[in-house]
Amino acid sequence: MALWRSRVRSPSAPLLDRLRAGPLGESAFRFLFLGRTTSFIGNAFANVALAFAVLDLTGSKADLGYVLAARSVPQVIFLLVGGIWADRLPRHLVMVTSNVASGVSQGAIAVLLLTGHAQVWHLMALGAVNGLSSAFFFPAAVGIVPQTVPQRMLQSANAILRLGTNASWIGGAALGGLVVAATSPGTGIAVDAASFFLAAAFLALVRIPKTLRMESSNFLAELSDGWREFISRAWLWSIVLQFGFVNGIQLGTEGVLGPAIAKDHLGGAAAWGLILTAQSLGLVAGGLILLRLRPRRILLAATLGYMLTIPFLLGLSGPVSVVALIGLAALAGIGSETFGVLWDTAIQQEIPQEKLSRVSSYDALGSFVLIPFGLAVAGPVSELIGTRETILSAAAISLTATLAVLLVRDVRTIERRDSEPLVEGVDVAGA
Repeated sequence: MALWRSRVRSPSAPLLDRLRAGPLGESAFRFLFLGRTTSFIGNAFANVALAFAVLDLTGSKADLGYVLAARSVPQVIFLLVGGIWADRLPRHLVMVTSNVASGVSQGAIAVLLLTGHAQVWHLMALGAVNGLSSAFFFPAAVGIVPQTVPQRMLQSANAILRLGTNASWIGGAALGGLVVAATSPGTGIAVDAASFFLAAAFLALVRIPKTLRMESSNFLAELSDGWREFISRAWLWSIVLQFGFVNGIQLGTEGVLGPAIAKDHLGGAAAWGLILTAQSLGLVAGGLILLRLRPRRILLAATLGYMLTIPFLLGLSGPVSVVALIGLAALAGIGSETFGVLWDTAIQQEIPQEKLSRVSSYDALGSFVLIPFGLAVAGPVSELIGTRETILSAAAISLTATLAVLLVRDVRTIERRDSEPLVEGVDVAGA
């Protein structure tokens, strides 16, 4: 997940004109942008709808965790495999196939919910299909970007894709909460299914050079080379280890206990949709802040910035009003985006380009590996020791893991390297 920062030197020039002269002027990139953005809007709907579908079916936080974990497990297991095949096959066709598979699985869930025949195991099995397809989609989505724009536009292209993703979550989460509240979770999942098919249609229109030949290589040798590059840097593996715990804890707590708290104490799906929207707005705000803020010690600033996510966890332990949680969620979004921008900057300036994708795959794998476990245990643990106690414990572990990486010297000392402008009028750095 790459993030960028830009410093506009000619504010009098219309932004839209600059975008048309940049990546959006390339037809392949436009269809890529439309396809990714459309599917993320649907995903935002599904995040709200699926949580309340499970809660309406059984009322069990544990069941919700199992459903979410069932999607995450195949995604984690097949992530490295997806990356290898995304390098060997035409990437836009991998993305089309993935979106169609996700659309079919989500459509089946919607039909089961709308007809009243859904059971938890149905949601788990079909969610696993969706997770498997996403393991192939995301590596292809990262790799295809250089095939859709000239090299000089690469960083700005990724910046535009990131903006589309954040905007999708903002609108999708809010609208998803309202639709689910006004209709049913099945309707929200149906919207997600339709978005996957529409995204597949956009991506099928992507045209990349037919002369391009993907390099094939020995699977194990490539993985081994990437592992050696990954493990040789203490700052890299220590922060990935940190996020292995942090992601599992925070996503389990927020993804499972958050909707249950909203249902019981905050007014239901609409309130949770607004909280998720505020978090997405915080992501955008964090990116805008970093258009101007250029910390020299980037990993130090990233780690300190991530601590802004802790107050939101504490707020969920309650009792806190919806308005207060909206503010804390926005703050958490700012902290998450601060970390994300500066983390990607560090990786992309420190890792050799020819090994970057493999190292990034290990980054993703290590960061995601405990998410299924966190999702699966959040409900049972909260039923055993209490929801408030579970959330407070999660906040303590997250804070401890974040502070621990500051003991690594390179985390405190690695500095930004300025890059040359890639687009006239815009200084793009930190990709």
